[in-house]
Amino acid sequence: MTEAKQTGWAVATTVATVWTTPESPRPLDAYAVGNPVNCEGWVGSMSLDDKLELHDRNLVQTQALYGTPVEILEDAGDWIRVAIPEQASRKESRGYPGWMPRCQVKENTEYMAALGKCTWAVVSQPKTRLYRDRHNQGIVLSFLTQLPVLAQNEEWITVATPDGPQLLRTDDVTITDGSVRKDAECGLRILEAGKTFLGLPYLWGGMSSFGYDCSGFAYSMHKSQGIVIPRDASDQAMHGKEIAPEDLAPGDLLFFAYDEGRGAIHHVGIYAGAGMMLHSPETISSVEIIPLRGYKYENEHCISRRYWE
Repeated sequence: MTEAKQTGWAVATTVATVWTTPESPRPLDAYAVGNPVNCEGWVGSMSLDDKLELHDRNLVQTQALYGTPVEILEDAGDWIRVAIPEQASRKESRGYPGWMPRCQVKENTEYMAALGKCTWAVVSQPKTRLYRDRHNQGIVLSFLTQLPVLAQNEEWITVATPDGPQLLRTDDVTITDGSVRKDAECGLRILEAGKTFLGLPYLWGGMSSFGYDCSGFAYSMHKSQGIVIPRDASDQAMHGKEIAPEDLAPGDLLFFAYDEGRGAIHHVGIYAGAGMMLHSPETISSVEIIPLRGYKYENEHCISRRYWE
């Protein structure tokens, strides 16, 4: 194993799961450690106990979408320890850390140069397909996968990718210059983006439309508006604007801590207005909207934060 600082690499599979150690994946995780990955096959093949192990045995740290830049921190042959710069974390100043199969990243100088362009295609559907050309489909992409635009017309957008230029259907993406969309309606748009995923099963460490954990859900719905917040709930609760209970508005984040709000933060949800909360709750459940009154963690609500103004 060698320490290394290597930039210029990016995720080159639909969703790369970031593991705690190279030994973390179990035989049943084979769908998630190759390239291409089979996200639906992986999630669908796991029993409830299998999913609970991802948390209980501390197997998974986070995930990164196709095209996401990573920095290689250590090289262990078939596995690399990476940091994900766009996922801020107190665990590592360079970005969220963890281990990833080497086969799931690529070094592509042309793609990395294209990241400096000011126009992006961001997947706005829960899932879509890349196309190698107009007649040949490529890999599936998750909501919020973003790739630099090289050219576009009414039907197709040519994007830079770690695998070279490819195509996306215009109707499946939003074109943006990457700027933050903060205005009076921003909180409502965060909420509406989240409602798209009602019923989606929870996935520990999840950061894609194949499954979110609680903080990954909050992170991703903010990112849908160009707002990048920290990755974990404990870090999210330390930033943004603190909001008093009487001033809550849709899109604000609600944080819950052990010991009736005095201990470590363990959950985050999105305020949905009228005393309701939208969240990705826990492994045994799915994205839902619930009343705060009577919620099992009601007495653990410790702080609320706003990032959208």
